Amino acid sequence: MIVGDRQVRPLDDPLSQKTRKSTRRDKAPSQRQLRVGEELRHALSRILSRGELRDPALAGLNLTITEVRASPDLKNATAYVVPLGGGGLDEAVEALNRAAGFFRTRIARDVALRHAPRISFAPDRSFDEAHRVREILARPRVRRDLVGSGGSGDDGQSGAGQSGAGQNGAGQNGAGGSHGA
Repeated sequence: MIVGDRQVRPLDDPLSQKTRKSTRRDKAPSQRQLRVGEELRHALSRILSRGELRDPALAGLNLTITEVRASPDLKNATAYVVPLGGGGLDEAVEALNRAAGFFRTRIARDVALRHAPRISFAPDRSFDEAHRVREILARPRVRRDLVGSGGSGDDGQSGAGQSGAGQNGAGQNGAGGSHGA
């Protein structure tokens, strides 16, 4: 395509894809982003454990901050939370987002950063997704397909000696028996 007096490639042209700069969204987080995210997670956990929040929706609520993802410029961060005991996730996230200014003020005081990032809270649905995948893999039809295609065979049906390793009691180091108690 010609624009003015020069030729310009359309965005869907593979050659133009090579010349465009890659954005940070396409890449994994940097070491600095990961370090700052982990420091923010610890700071948020300390703030929540102190019980300084006055919002009645957050009073007595036990939350786990599973991850904090910092933006490449470290000016924004998203904290993923899940309440202990399950229910009330959306209400807790709404209440936390209402208190975002409070958290930013406390983080500015507790964490040594040039600028305190804007904090937003989001529900962590990764545990729900992992549970859903586990249920799919446990279906008889899927298990049959996995075993029939040379899968891991962890159902004890395939592989000689896989399930017989601990049948005689003690192993080579003589430490047989149970692992708990």
